[in-house]
Amino acid sequence: VSTRTSGALSILGLDPNDHGPDIRSQLGVVPQQDNLDQELRVRDNLLVYGRYFGLPRALVAERADALLEFAQLTDRKKAKVDDLSGGMKRRLTIARALINEPRILLLDEPTTGLDPQARHILWDRLFRLKEQGTTLVLTTHYMDEAEQLCDRLVVVDKGRIMAEGSPAALIREYSSKEVLEVRFGSDKNAEAAERMAGVGDRLEVLPDRILVYSENGEAALEAVTHMGLEPITSLVRRSSLEDVFLRLTGRSLIE
Repeated sequence: VSTRTSGALSILGLDPNDHGPDIRSQLGVVPQQDNLDQELRVRDNLLVYGRYFGLPRALVAERADALLEFAQLTDRKKAKVDDLSGGMKRRLTIARALINEPRILLLDEPTTGLDPQARHILWDRLFRLKEQGTTLVLTTHYMDEAEQLCDRLVVVDKGRIMAEGSPAALIREYSSKEVLEVRFGSDKNAEAAERMAGVGDRLEVLPDRILVYSENGEAALEAVTHMGLEPITSLVRRSSLEDVFLRLTGRSLIE
C-alpha cells in the first residue's frame, strides 16, 4: 500500500496515518496474482493466515471450515495448493482474505485468467459477500464483470478519472439504448461509414466493425439496408459499459 502524497484519506471513518493497525484488521486483500503458500495444504493456508491476526486457534479453525464450504473447497481441504486449478486457487485466495471477517474486501482483477465457468462461480461468491454486507472494492478490465458486481463505478484511463456513477447511469449518460454492429470487411468499413453518416445518434468506426448508437437498433439497420449497403454481418444489442469506455477514452478495450 502506497503512502498518500496529498489530499485526505479516510477508511471506515479512520485516518490510516493514525489508525493503521485498526484499519488493517478490518480489511481483506486479494492480489492480482495468487500468493498462496504452495508448501501448505489448502486448509493449512487458512489456519496459518488466521493466526497472523492474533485470533484464537479454535476460532480460526471454525472460520476456516466455514470458508472452505463457502469457497466450495471442503473436499479439497487436504490437497496441496499445486494440485488446484486456477479457479480453485482464486477461491482459496478469497477465502483466506475473509478469515478475519473484514468489512472491506479489496480485489485486484479477481477473475483475470479464469475460464467462463470459473468466473461465474467466483461472481456468485462475491454476490453472496455483498448480500452479507461486505463492501467490495475491485479493479477489473472486464466490463461485464463491473456491470454485474458494482453498484458504483469509477472509469480510469491512464491514471485519470474519466467518469463515475452506477452502471445504468453511466450507460444513460454516455451511450444510447441500443447499438447496431455491422461488418463490411476491414477494407470497406471506412467507405461504408461515410455513406452511413446521419444514421443513429453517432458512429464509431473500429478496425473490424462499425458501431451505430441508436435508441432503436432495428430501425438503424433498416436505414442502412435502404441505402443499398449489405453488411456481411449485423447485430443489434443493448449498450454496455464497454461502449461507455469507448466513448470516454476513444479506444476499445482490446486496443
